[in-house]
Parts: sequence; structure tokens; C-alpha cells
Amino acid sequence: MNQTNNFMPFLTFHGNAEEAMKFYAATLPGAKIESIVYFGDGDRGDVGKVMNGKLSFMGQTIMFMDMNAEYECPSFSWTTSFYLNCKDESEFDIIFDGLAKDGVVMMKEEPFLQFRKVAWVTDKFGVTWQPVLE
Repeated sequence: MNQTNNFMPFLTFHGNAEEAMKFYAATLPGAKIESIVYFGDGDRGDVGKVMNGKLSFMGQTIMFMDMNAEYECPSFSWTTSFYLNCKDESEFDIIFDGLAKDGVVMMKEEPFLQFRKVAWVTDKFGVTWQPVLE
């Protein structure tokens, strides 16, 4: 039986979706670009930019797209973030260090409540992540 992921994040970029996908695939352990479809002639988007892309990470699919340059695309906000339940300290450190490079650390890794480590970081693309280690 083919399982369908009925709920998935969909990130819209200002023309740099492919760059973001490649960054996440290289930075996040086990992340993999599953597919990229580009806008072509006659499509409702900028030729050569990402019409839709899929990246898998931690059992989740994240969709990507480039907004047509003629339309205003809102920037990402820290009010929405990806919560990442890390399996061990090594995975936490790799994720935190990779996303923090050229990004903004909003909360450096520290113990919080029942968690051994929690952090809050906005990466260089403006996407906010919360790696957590129980």
C-alpha cells in the first residue's frame, strides 16, 4: 500500500528554493532531495526556478517553491518554526551547528524543563528551527 503524507509543510522562497533545498540536504543528517520540478516556458512562474520540490527529513516531507518574481512573497517569520526531536546529542549538535552557520541563534542550546538541550535558530534563509534533545 502506498502511504500518502496528507499534511506537510510548504515553504515558498524568493527565487532561492533550490539553494535552500541543497543547503538542507547537506546540513540536516539524512535529509534527501526527493524531486525538483522547474518552471518552463508557458508555466505560471519564472523559467528555471522551482515550481515544486520535495525534501525528506526525519520521516517528513517538506515542499518547496519559488514565488514568481512579479508577486510579493512574504518573508518567513520566527513565529512559525520546525520542532526537531533529535535522537542523540551528536544529531542535535550537527543540526544546530549547521543551521546556525550564517543564521541567527535566538536561543543557544541549553537545558529546559525535562529536555537536556533545546535551541531556537533562524537559518540563513529565514526559516526557524527548534532542535530538541530529551
